[in-house]
Amino acid sequence: MRLVFCGTPQFAVPTLEALIAAGHEIALVVTQPDRPVGRKQVLTAPPVKQIALTRGLEVTQPEKIKNNVEFRSSLESIAPDAIVVVAYGRIIPRWMLDLPRLGCINLHGSLLPKYRGAAPIQWAVAMGEAVTGNTTMLLEEGLDTGPILLQQQIAIRPEQTAVDLFEELSVFGAPLVVETLAGLADGSILPQPQDHSQATLARILDREDGRMDFATQTATELWNRWRGFQPWPGAFTVFEGKKLIVHQLRPVTAPESGQPGQILIEDKRLLVVCADGTALELLEVQPEGKNRMTAAEFLRGNPIHAGAKLGLPG
Repeated sequence: MRLVFCGTPQFAVPTLEALIAAGHEIALVVTQPDRPVGRKQVLTAPPVKQIALTRGLEVTQPEKIKNNVEFRSSLESIAPDAIVVVAYGRIIPRWMLDLPRLGCINLHGSLLPKYRGAAPIQWAVAMGEAVTGNTTMLLEEGLDTGPILLQQQIAIRPEQTAVDLFEELSVFGAPLVVETLAGLADGSILPQPQDHSQATLARILDREDGRMDFATQTATELWNRWRGFQPWPGAFTVFEGKKLIVHQLRPVTAPESGQPGQILIEDKRLLVVCADGTALELLEVQPEGKNRMTAAEFLRGNPIHAGAKLGLPG
């Protein structure tokens, strides 16, 4: 097929490579503009652009697409059979949805209609799901509301973080897109409408999602949120009025007593009481303005008085 591919981050790369390997003609790769990255703000091309250039593909990076006359003219002249969209990061306008004969096919990292939105992988882990997966669908103007084409289930392992799951879903999703295109072409796949009554929203993450609430969240809930919110916003709390980032933690057997947020020291281990009498062990932390350190190092530099709590404002 003659395709236009829209994608930006590493998650989209395996699909682009799979489409090339399957013999499809990638007439154009559409990705977001180069952005400053890192502390030194070095202007960096997105991963999809980097791969596309090594494959000799034509790349365009429009800042806006809805009313971009030049971009629209370019796509109309290509007349693609399908437009494949994987984590592009832009809303696809109506004119673009209507352009290809097979439609705009999207790979979404959840089992729709669950976890529609910008952060489906993170929220699936953060909510403690045991299973997630990929969905290919036809894009329409609603937020991930289009008809489902194919789905695949993938187990979420207990220790798995969102970072691990991103990689797994991106790799498994690539052949699903190839299979979807083949099924649309030969008529063996018929789009199925979503059950909108079962939809859940995976909203975009913000910094406050990483704040640990020991009073209302159990150890397991906090552990799941930490796994889901990697690499950002992670997990943090407050110690003696200053931010304390928690880099490593694990649920442990609950202590016999203690109030939510209370720090307990057991055999040089740093424990904190959570909701419903549960507890976490903090293994690696980073006090505000300092480097990462083990719990033992933290305890050596911060004598903990009886009844001390995490999460209290300064």
